[in-house]
Amino acid sequence: MFIDFFLALKKHKVPCSLRELLDLIAVLKKGVVFADVDEFYNLAKIVMVKDEIHYDKYDRAFAEYFKGIEQIDIFDQILPEDWLRKEFEKHLSAEEKEKLKSLGGLEELMKTLKERLEEQKKRHAGGNKWVGTVGTSPFGAYGYNNEGIRVGQDKNRNNSAVKVWDKREFKNFDQDRELGSRNIKLALKKLRKFARTGASEKLDINTTIRETANNGGLLDVHMESERHNAVKVLMFFDIGGSMDEYIQTCEELFSAAHTEFKHLEFFYFHNCVYEKVWRDNQRRYTETIDIEEVIRTFGSDYKVIFVGDATMGPYEITYPGGSVEHWNEKPGSDYMNRLTNHFSKIAWLNPQPPEHWSYYHSISIINQLIDNRMFPLTVDGIGRAIKDLS
Repeated sequence: MFIDFFLALKKHKVPCSLRELLDLIAVLKKGVVFADVDEFYNLAKIVMVKDEIHYDKYDRAFAEYFKGIEQIDIFDQILPEDWLRKEFEKHLSAEEKEKLKSLGGLEELMKTLKERLEEQKKRHAGGNKWVGTVGTSPFGAYGYNNEGIRVGQDKNRNNSAVKVWDKREFKNFDQDRELGSRNIKLALKKLRKFARTGASEKLDINTTIRETANNGGLLDVHMESERHNAVKVLMFFDIGGSMDEYIQTCEELFSAAHTEFKHLEFFYFHNCVYEKVWRDNQRRYTETIDIEEVIRTFGSDYKVIFVGDATMGPYEITYPGGSVEHWNEKPGSDYMNRLTNHFSKIAWLNPQPPEHWSYYHSISIINQLIDNRMFPLTVDGIGRAIKDLS
């Protein structure tokens, strides 16, 4: 059974190995879960999936493999009465317990279920007695008895069963989705893959204990350098125009980066970088910073990240005076080249879906200027950008 489940995960490209499969089997042998699909779903996800970006693939594999679980015959299996009783009582509300009185209480219901399982030798559909589907029996699935026990049904059909034990709830969590409030944490996790260095101190417990023991119990405190993220990051955000629809995404990305990096500097530009950038959009025409000053201020060890859709007229990049807001004496490509010549580690995050990039010649031009280091603004795209920058 677990071999087929493992193959289903591999089919849906969930990166897991035989090591994880053996771990799952070992945990199940310990009796951590028993006869509960929901608990098995959660346990298997913990053991088999090592990265949140694969949760959606896992859900689809699980749904496919356990599809039709309501057709599983349980009549030749031993169902521990103590387990059944505990499971039923655990999920019964006060109102549902009152409903059981029509069948003589839980004791009578359990007795009747046991008798039906002993009598019935095969799967049954319809009717008012056997454990099956689409009937009025107190036991089964897709039926109409309002004091029933659901056995083998993937969802509540008539809101009438006492016990729902196989309801499935799958959640979408895909690395190719655009950033949002739900998966921005994954982006932060990817950003943390920058190398960490530092000089602040924290207590060195092992050395303190050892030296204290060597001193006959006289406390000898030792400190050690605490590693922290000291990477230097310089971000340029395209603002206005077609980027307005990506404001929320850019804000979330900026918040994640600002939280993670001790040395983060940022500037704004519109469409293409020209001779000046700015920090405050309300004063973009009065308080600007020359690109040459940016190059003089920040060393080449800074990691540079551009965030923009690179959607504009090609002339805005290739011709003097191409800017739609002012007269630029030199082409935008000239200023981009100055930045790429100074900073060796550069990446461009584009919020537009990659399948749309080929429709805009300007995207192709920008991508060439940065040596084809443009990545989609998705969890996976950020991961690849960070790997390229590192």
